[in-house]
Order: sequence, then structure tokens, then C-alpha cells
Amino acid sequence: PCRCLRSTFDVVVVGAGIVGLAAARELIQRHPSLSFAVLEKEKELAHHQSGNNSGVIHSGIYYTPGSLKAKLCVQGAALCYQYCDQKGIPYKQCGKLIVAVEQDEIPRLRALYERGLQNNVPGLKLIGAKEIQAKEPFCRGLMALDSPYTGIVNYKQVAQSYAEDFQEAGGTILMDFEVTNMEMAKESSPGSEDGLKYPVIVRNKKGEEISCGHLLTCAGLYSDRLSEISGCSPEPRIVPFRGDYLVLKPEKCYLVKGNIYPVPNPRFPFLGFHFTPRMDGSVWLGPNAVLAFKREGYNLFDFSTGDFLDAVTYSGLWKLVLRNVSYGVGEMYRACSLSAQVKQLQRFIPEVTTNDVLRGPSGVRAQALDSDGKLVDDFVFDGGTGALGSRVLHVRNAPSPAATSSLAIAGMIAYEAKRRFEL
Repeated sequence: PCRCLRSTFDVVVVGAGIVGLAAARELIQRHPSLSFAVLEKEKELAHHQSGNNSGVIHSGIYYTPGSLKAKLCVQGAALCYQYCDQKGIPYKQCGKLIVAVEQDEIPRLRALYERGLQNNVPGLKLIGAKEIQAKEPFCRGLMALDSPYTGIVNYKQVAQSYAEDFQEAGGTILMDFEVTNMEMAKESSPGSEDGLKYPVIVRNKKGEEISCGHLLTCAGLYSDRLSEISGCSPEPRIVPFRGDYLVLKPEKCYLVKGNIYPVPNPRFPFLGFHFTPRMDGSVWLGPNAVLAFKREGYNLFDFSTGDFLDAVTYSGLWKLVLRNVSYGVGEMYRACSLSAQVKQLQRFIPEVTTNDVLRGPSGVRAQALDSDGKLVDDFVFDGGTGALGSRVLHVRNAPSPAATSSLAIAGMIAYEAKRRFEL
């Protein structure tokens, strides 16, 4: 028995993070005659990656030209601003500087500028030391890429607004519903309409079940496990990386006006330490990137035997680790040592000292990894074969900038769902 009035739906979305909610909202708007439900294992919406990220509206500079990430980010940022304006959700278009502090970073910065232009990012320009100081009085650098279109927003608020749109259109959201099993209904008696129309049965921990016609999974940290449960491929596997942030003490927040980022090193998978102003007026610094021993392990000592074994028995992880030993060791050292983290920050803002920072919140990034140990860079959407697999669409890899891109991703998912499920 299910706690809602009905237990059959045309389409069920698993996962009430920002991507799941955006997709559900888009689908119900395109197909108002169908019934939709969103299932979420937590007791609140946007509880994991969507509620624990840096809150940046990315402009789309970094991503490989022509990739889904590049296209959906540029499109998604424009839609995000438009949506916030429409709904009165506060945001700040505070801009971002990607700052070169060493001579050898300048060619990489110029290459990023070219890449941003190829991706049609609006308003980009290269600026010199004087202009850096005009924008960020306490920041020093030789040259910077100025992206005025980058902004900040509270994505939890955005996700909650998507949920309201979805419910107002007649959608159902079931919280505290952790999907543990899905299967095709056994052949029903010929007279039973429902068995044919809603052949997929989804069960939760408590043994409650829901029947549906088609399934969309947007499960972030659990996307590979849900795919396995549905009989689809376990690859790419998700490996969780925890990012710990520091925060500037309130009386020091005047040091930072907009986002300040380092020039990324192409040898390493993550963006490096940055300064991120928040909607509440605070400033976050970070994050680092260390392997998390639990998929939803936000604290240093969180541990799950299953998650740990899953990660360490995966050959792809060892290939990644062996390729990045020195970087990984450095990140682990920095995770434990405040002064090592502050050293990174002082390259940009020399005035920051260890006395000016406090340990802040953490997030866990669901990073898809292939069996060669390569981080899957682009968004991945796939389904499976067979009776059940052909009725499922999985969002397999949607790390950053998925929040920025959520409305654009939702449009793409809706198109894919229509094509695959013939909605």
C-alpha cells in the first residue's frame, strides 16, 4: 500500500535533487495529460549535491567545445537567470575572475579565453593587473579572464521552486521513499488494464510499491546502483569525492567581491581552490577534493564498508589514483592542514591568514569514472535493453555544472524521454 491516493503513474522520476525536479517539471509541462511522481529517499528536497554546492551560476568557459556540458551550461545559465527573474528568486551577477599569478599560466589562460569564445560565453575579456585590482582590490595577478556573466544563487531555493511548479501542475512528490528494487509485473490476467499500462513495479525499503509505465532516474551519488538494480550497465561507476570548504570570518569578507578562481591545471581533474561569495554574504574558500569513504559522507571520518569496498575494488579507481599520486597526497595533506590551504589562497589574496578562516561545510561530488580510470567528463544519459531496461532512462553523470544547466538538461531529458518512451 502506498501513502498517496494513487499508486500508479505514467512516469516516475527517482531522485528529488535539482536535476530530477527540473526534469519532472519539464515533463509534466510538456505532457499535462500524463500522471507523474517523484520519489526521494530523504525527508527533504535537494538534500545532497543540490543543497551542498558552491551556488555558482557557471558561464560555460571550461568545457570542451561541442560537448553537452558546454552547450547545456551556456543555455542553462541563460534559462536560470530568466527563471529566477520570473519567480523573484534572488541572485547576484557578481562576475568571476580566473587569475594567472605565474607567467607559465598565461598561455593556459589565453587558451581558456579562446575556449570560452567558442562556447559562446557572453562578455568575456582578458584584463591586466591594474584592471584586476580595480575589480578585486585585494587580489593580485598578472592577467585574468573576466567573466561578468557568472553569478551566484541558492540552488536549494531554485530546486524547491521547481518542486512547487511540478506540484501545482498536478505532480506527486513522495519523500522518505528509498527505491530498493524494480521489476516488471508478472503477467497479469488478461482483464487487467493496469498490468499492461503500468508494468514496472518500484519498491522501497518498507515494502511499499508503486507501478508505472516508465522510469527516469536522477540519483546522483546512487546513479550507478539504481542502474544496476534495473538491469542496466553498472558502468560508468560513481566514485564519491568530498570537497571541504573553509569560510572567511565575517569581518574579513570585504577582501572578496566576486568569484576568484585559479587557472585550472589540465593534468588534474578538479578546478583547484577558489573564492566564492554566497547569497547570505559569507565567502566560501575551496573546496579540496579527497576520496570519500562513504557516498554521503560529509564528515572527515564518515565511513561505509559497502561504499568503501565498492570504490577500492574498482580497477578504474586504482588507475586514477596511480596517475595522480602526488596530487592526491597533496590534497589529503591540505585537507588536514589549514595553513597548507591558506597558502593556496595567499597566491591570490596575500592578506588572508590562518586567523581569518574557519572550517566550513562540505559537499560530496558524484564523479563518474570509467574502467580505465578516466573521469567521465561529459553528461551521460542512457537506458538499457530488455523489458525493464527499455522503460528506463538513467541520468548517469551530471556533476558540476548540472545545477546551472538544470533547465537545459531537463529539456534534453524530456526530448530523450519522448523519443525513447514514445510519450
